Amino acid sequence: MDVTAPDCAADAGSVCAWVWNNTGLDLLARNADRVVGGAWHIVLIVVVALVLRWLAYRVINRVAGLTAQGTPPAMLRPLRQMPLRNRITRGVSAERRRQRALAVGSLLRSVVSFLILGTASVLVLAELGIDVAPLLASAGILGVALAFGAQNLVKDFLSGLFLTLEDQFGVGDTVDLGAATGVVTEVGLRTTTVRAGDGTIWHVRNGEILRVGNSSQGEAVVSVDLVMPYDADVAKATEVAQRESDLVADQADWAEKVVERPAVVGIAAVGPGTVTLRVTATVRSGDQDAFARALRAAIRVGFDAARNENPAWDFRPPAPAGERGTMDR
Repeated sequence: MDVTAPDCAADAGSVCAWVWNNTGLDLLARNADRVVGGAWHIVLIVVVALVLRWLAYRVINRVAGLTAQGTPPAMLRPLRQMPLRNRITRGVSAERRRQRALAVGSLLRSVVSFLILGTASVLVLAELGIDVAPLLASAGILGVALAFGAQNLVKDFLSGLFLTLEDQFGVGDTVDLGAATGVVTEVGLRTTTVRAGDGTIWHVRNGEILRVGNSSQGEAVVSVDLVMPYDADVAKATEVAQRESDLVADQADWAEKVVERPAVVGIAAVGPGTVTLRVTATVRSGDQDAFARALRAAIRVGFDAARNENPAWDFRPPAPAGERGTMDR
């Protein structure tokens, strides 16, 4: 029985004609163009998707790497010329910056992979002749159901994302999160771990953090009070305290941490038989206690040297009534 060649076999250069001439199978020849053409389209879709994802990963990794190293993008480099007080990156440790960059980079890579590979999957299904409209509708309904059922989880992740992007706190910061107060030991996209003063580890869901009090960001004011006898030479004490404070601020360990140099602001209080001088300075948050200790130690040495030079310059506070006579021993 003669078999009539399919119409597509009339094109001598087509896949249909080649299959018909070699197999004589009408059904196979009739669908050859669609199958081979669809396969090439699928290969092209997959290759383009992989290339796009590779390029996106390179860009994300590059930006995240520069951010982790503390190198700002070109459009933000003029900020380097701003005073220390105005720099947006001031006071952020390298480790904290690195963690934030890695977290954001990982999140962006996940989002990019989902968008690119998801779109490619839909296009491949369409090439296979599958009606994707019902699938998309079903996926939308499923997404709504999952979002409703896991809304707390989604809320935690979104809150963690914004906490990370906005740099509201980082590892090592002393914070008050309402539900917990202490030092942050870990910041995740879903939970934040805080160690309280008594050693208790608190795991706080990011979605439950409604307010953040951070005492480790920005600047901190250092205030050192110097109590001395009422009849002390205040002018000399001011001179010595200012000189020693300037020497501390000029030390290499403190030069990059001092925002406003220390200054003796004058008499802060007058008590029974005493007068109090106050020294203030502004340093990066987290360094205030150490800087205050350094000021006290240096000023004490300066006061002792002044007393040795002239006994009249004795700035030691008067002893309590029951301990009189012990100061000079």
